[in-house]
Amino acid sequence: MCLVKVKVAAGATMKVLLISLFHPELVRGGAQQVCYELFLGLRDRPNVEATLLASVDTSVPALYKSGARITGFDRRPNEYLFLSRSYDYLWHKVPDPLLIDAYVEFLQLVEPDVVHFHHFLTLGIDLLTITRKMLPHVRIVFTFHEFLSICFADGQMVRKTDKSLCTEASAVRCHQCFPDLSPEFFFLREMWMKKHFEAVDVFTTPSRFMINHYIKWGIAADRIRHVPNGQTDYSAGVPLSEKRRTRNRFGFFGQFVDNKGIHVILRAVEHLRASGFSDFAVELNGDNLRYASEERRSEIEAFLQQEAQRPPQEQNVVMNGPYHVNDLANRMARIDWCIVPSVWWEIFCLVISEAWMFKRPVIASNVGGLKERITDGVNGLHFTVGDARSLAEVMYRACTEEGLWEKLVANITPPMSREAMTDVFYKIYQADEVCQSPAHEIIRRNVVHQTVGIE
Repeated sequence: MCLVKVKVAAGATMKVLLISLFHPELVRGGAQQVCYELFLGLRDRPNVEATLLASVDTSVPALYKSGARITGFDRRPNEYLFLSRSYDYLWHKVPDPLLIDAYVEFLQLVEPDVVHFHHFLTLGIDLLTITRKMLPHVRIVFTFHEFLSICFADGQMVRKTDKSLCTEASAVRCHQCFPDLSPEFFFLREMWMKKHFEAVDVFTTPSRFMINHYIKWGIAADRIRHVPNGQTDYSAGVPLSEKRRTRNRFGFFGQFVDNKGIHVILRAVEHLRASGFSDFAVELNGDNLRYASEERRSEIEAFLQQEAQRPPQEQNVVMNGPYHVNDLANRMARIDWCIVPSVWWEIFCLVISEAWMFKRPVIASNVGGLKERITDGVNGLHFTVGDARSLAEVMYRACTEEGLWEKLVANITPPMSREAMTDVFYKIYQADEVCQSPAHEIIRRNVVHQTVGIE
């Protein structure tokens, strides 16, 4: 059964509230960057009033003022911060009732026609149900950026037992990864997540392969749409690359955390040198090594210390440190290839889009969103996920095969723009009919003519 939504009157302004995990200027990350790109895209439309509510945690303590719960951000119009407190990572909810009260009041003040969630981490999965209760006729959209609702292991679907990729969750399989938590806990967790997702009208995913995972988990196929992530093109006016005989400069862009696989690159470097090949350079761009596991952090730090002790002419790896999107042109100009060695499914990977903006072919793990976006030998190259020897072989091929770089570059197509992504979401927002969420009609009958109290 479908429910005809209450339309925004012709010529009227559509009010869209975007709810984001973090603000990208406070904490870098793909989900928050995409949400902010969409916010900017909607803000440019004359018939839309966009509001952003981005969470922040205590990693930015100066933003937490006495009694403050939802505040403006840096005096910017329609940008607000949700000051998350005492977040319950077990059940993914905020236990502070005053913060929930502040959220309810915020909804009443904004009066959105559409509420688009780009995550629930640090915000709370229960905000979906609260939003539906407070605004029975609002259109709720939820974008999956990973598998956190399915997977307790940070949504990565990587098994804690042997680091292998996980293809499905179950009470017993999840208990094997977390022996201190019973199978019954994971059964209840799944029910908890699905109950709150009943409040959602439309789900979106940036990659098609995710859809099958969520359908298998229990989300109805007719409630999920595929919408690729769009971005601003930062390459305007930047030359393709100077003509050179060798294409032997590689770059990594991203977070230095376990699942991004930077250790695979460093091990591949050692394989290449051990084989007698050293005519290449790798530039590392990024930060947040402090968030890596102790094992990975120690491995990376030890490699970089040893690299620094080598004579300059024998150093193959350069650490450039953190970067902003405004730095991309300079960083990309220094490389020929972008390496994405992720050891998890990697849902979409904005770095691919950024590399393609500058016509840089991508060498990537052969799984998930990476495999979906990159066609091996056509617009990029694959290597076996987590296999440093396989990556080393591909890097050697990239350095030595004449004409390979030019062939791949010729097949790179521009990634989706911010404007194109905004257009797709706008159509989703204004759809006349949607499949009715299970909780929608019950809540509508109960509260459409009354004020809802949140306990």
